[in-house]
Amino acid sequence: MISGIGFDIVEVERIRNVLQHRRDRFLKRVFADHEVIYAMRKRKPEIHLAAGFAAKEAFLKAIGVGLGRGVSMNEVAVVHEASGKSSLTLIGEANVVVQRLKIGRIYLSLSHTEQYATAIVILET
Repeated sequence: MISGIGFDIVEVERIRNVLQHRRDRFLKRVFADHEVIYAMRKRKPEIHLAAGFAAKEAFLKAIGVGLGRGVSMNEVAVVHEASGKSSLTLIGEANVVVQRLKIGRIYLSLSHTEQYATAIVILET
């Protein structure tokens, strides 16, 4: 049974600007090391970071927790499988919330263009 859906869209330019002004702080606060490594290997890392940011926001919406209300963005990480499929890994409070809600599966879909990155998260009990 579907128990939560979250969707988010991020302007790539917004992430590009944050990277220019607060790069290290932003990356450490929001992303896991493997997410940063993955993005930095790409020709335009800001696109992939925007998609990851959208995934984290979509997850927070799906569990019904707003940003800054108990779950930190760096407790939610996007994993890119060799097949091209993306999934989420959770630590800390994010994992506690998912267990409390009895979530059995988390579905993630990402998409991006030069201007926008989107993510949808579906939670299933």
